[in-house]
Amino acid sequence: MRSASESTGSLLSRYSPYGFDEMFSATGTVRPSYAPLQQRLLHLTSAELERRHRIADLTMQRQGITFTVYGRNKGVERIMPFDPIPRIIPADEWDLIDRGLKQRVRALNLFVHDIYHQRQILKDGIVPTELVLGASGYRRELHGIDVARDIYIHISGIDLIRDEHGKYLVLEDNCRTPSGVSYVLKNRQVMKEVFPLLFQQYDVLPIDDYASNLRSMLRYVAPGGVQDPTIVVLSPGVYNSAYYEHSFLARQMGVELVEGRDLVFDGGQIAMRTTRGLQRIDVIYRRVDDDFLDPLAFRRDSQLGVAGLLGAYRSGQVTLVNGVGTGVCDDKGIYPFVPDIIRYYLGEDAILPNVETFRPLIPAHRQHILSNLDKLVVKAVDGSGGYGMLIGPASTAEQREEFAAKIKANPRGYIAQPTITLSSHPTFIGEHLEGRHIDLRPFVLYGEEIKILPGGLTRVALPRGSLVVNSSQGGGSKDTWVLGRGGST
Repeated sequence: MRSASESTGSLLSRYSPYGFDEMFSATGTVRPSYAPLQQRLLHLTSAELERRHRIADLTMQRQGITFTVYGRNKGVERIMPFDPIPRIIPADEWDLIDRGLKQRVRALNLFVHDIYHQRQILKDGIVPTELVLGASGYRRELHGIDVARDIYIHISGIDLIRDEHGKYLVLEDNCRTPSGVSYVLKNRQVMKEVFPLLFQQYDVLPIDDYASNLRSMLRYVAPGGVQDPTIVVLSPGVYNSAYYEHSFLARQMGVELVEGRDLVFDGGQIAMRTTRGLQRIDVIYRRVDDDFLDPLAFRRDSQLGVAGLLGAYRSGQVTLVNGVGTGVCDDKGIYPFVPDIIRYYLGEDAILPNVETFRPLIPAHRQHILSNLDKLVVKAVDGSGGYGMLIGPASTAEQREEFAAKIKANPRGYIAQPTITLSSHPTFIGEHLEGRHIDLRPFVLYGEEIKILPGGLTRVALPRGSLVVNSSQGGGSKDTWVLGRGGST
């Protein structure tokens, strides 16, 4: 096989694999699943790739495929930076991921049901009671409430990374309102336009049925006795960072996109205002966080939700997707216990292991963290989007002092992990390809059965050497190809 160093004069001529490279082995030989892609790149000029890259960006811009950046550039809309070099996952690797994700989501769903009912896992001392009841995502209002089909985590996005040996690890669970699936679908559409011939050389599993699978799942979890449920997507509105996704999924499913002001609590049910009067709503795919769903139950100042919504949910008149209170699974303080949760409910070892994690609540762990802040990644347990995080090797002494004080003051509020060099992937930078770190967010639907979208959102840390892949922190994305058993042709 041709190595990266032998690709003289091509886009790969300056490419130097480092860490675990998805395309090239440690010896520089191309991995079998990437061989057809390598051959295509050997005959593609940088000018031609740049032209195709511009077409991709223009396509996304014209179609309004954007996200909103908060913080310093408040309210600024940007297109998601797109890299035209696809990530390729062989069938055997995907089989491992598929089995591991189904196992994890099944166990987490049982965990959520348990902690809002018998709390047996807490009584048995598997997970500390104070850790669960003290989680910001735990909702006491939901204790003892049954939900349709006993499913709470209908949609999840589980973040995976590969370490320096190529081993898949779970980095984070997203079980509240995970976002990013619209970029997965649009990335595939753009890639088919930019590299139509390359698809003919691969047996790539399709992802076009996501919206129909999502709609089927939403219908399945409708309140009992409802034969033809009315479904809506509840969005915070146009100023939300993921509004494009909300509107995109509503269009793809053929359902109404609504805001809180469009809904009303009426006779114990939730109804939508229409020109023909009120129409009952049976299933709400909500993209609004728990705190803002119902001003009578949670934040009184919320104008994003519906007064009385929690009452309708508690009485089984409406299904919320995802269920209220699933944010407890997103808590990074709970994360270290997920392998134990899997073992407790399923009697199995975790197929996809966690990253080693230190908990400041344990004195020995806290001392280790404080003594090694320059080597560790420290995360706020309720942080997201790359915020509230310290990457030790890239931090300043002042930042480390600040985090040390935070950890001492609130040990429950943080975890720490070794700095793992994420796997890298060829990425188009300037006029050639360079390695950039990536992760993977597959999307899982839990309805009549558990279905996983083949692939997911591969996020790319575009700044050289960066380990932060979040779009809000300058990250981009790639199309992710999962190969069928035919592999490449």
